[in-house]
Amino acid sequence: MGTVEEVLGRLRRYPDVEAQNLYAVDAADRLILDVAEDAIAAVGSGRVAVIGDSYGALTLGAIAGHDLRDVRVHQDLLTGELALANNARALGLADRYSAQPLADRLLSDVQVVLLRLPRVLAGLAEVADAIARYADPKVQVFAGGRDKYLTKSMNDLLAQSFSDVRASRGRQKSRTLLVTGPKPVGELRFPVRERIDELDIDVVAHGAAFSGTRLDIGTRFLLQHLKWMKPDARDAIDLGCGTGILAVALAKARPGIKVVGTDQSTAAVASARATAEANGVADRVTVVRDDAMSSAADNSADLVLCNPPFHVGAAVHTGSAIKMFAEAGRVLRPGGELWTVFNSHLNYRGVIERMVGQTEVIGRNRKFTVTRSVRGLHDAHR
Repeated sequence: MGTVEEVLGRLRRYPDVEAQNLYAVDAADRLILDVAEDAIAAVGSGRVAVIGDSYGALTLGAIAGHDLRDVRVHQDLLTGELALANNARALGLADRYSAQPLADRLLSDVQVVLLRLPRVLAGLAEVADAIARYADPKVQVFAGGRDKYLTKSMNDLLAQSFSDVRASRGRQKSRTLLVTGPKPVGELRFPVRERIDELDIDVVAHGAAFSGTRLDIGTRFLLQHLKWMKPDARDAIDLGCGTGILAVALAKARPGIKVVGTDQSTAAVASARATAEANGVADRVTVVRDDAMSSAADNSADLVLCNPPFHVGAAVHTGSAIKMFAEAGRVLRPGGELWTVFNSHLNYRGVIERMVGQTEVIGRNRKFTVTRSVRGLHDAHR
């Protein structure tokens, strides 16, 4: 198995974007493992859960350091889940852990939780509630992250579910919080549901879903162009669907269309399915957990809508968006359209044209650009 450092040194981010400034392990991972070392040793196998592990550092580091079995893991993002699986196989540790939903199966009888603090506070609220609700009353939570992403609001939020929240000493611009004493819980707080009157849509959102129940400004701008999007489209894909607002708006506007929403976030997929159900279009809106619609067949869609991210984890990086554009070029039928909204300073037009086909700017405001790309008869995925 090797030492903890030998294990951490072999980890990769694949199939997530890999680049020189993107890492599979960071100082916060190492700090969480060090601070939790005695607690993990005391409880042993079957009593440790890991939440929010980026690429397997916490899971495989804990297994290597303590020869653990039956570690239960929840990762919201599919790329993280696949990276952990790949890394575990390479190290011969695939039988030491299991992937679980954020529910009682993950946390029942657990006495130690290793947690990478999510940057979305609502996501942290849902995680904290789940731990307080399902874990052993003696549970110790070792929650950590990089200093630049930690806020006092995180301490306050954790204090809503736990009686004791204490910060560790910092190390290498990272810090951990030791969280104990789960408080009594009431009714489930998530998912939440709110109405967006301007769209006549009810939005359902789990904590980690991007933008929650709000309509983000990029999606709002893209929706202003909905009536011009390939009028004869029968099969559409909402790529990176989030809570499903684009997919549901399209399905409501066009009774004859079928829409597939794809997202790599577990929370987003559950939210989008619930949003489709809440708006009476679940018969025409299917939602799948997928990495940049890699499971969609070639030449299978007439229309793809995309509001791509421009961050990969903590780093500003366009790799995820480029992967989305490449997949759109593969999945669109000849004559099919990709409609994209992006921050104007990213200037994606040339990249999209290479990946998909002829691209024109349809709209631009102070912050965003909307483009339409048409897959040509002879264009091929590159």
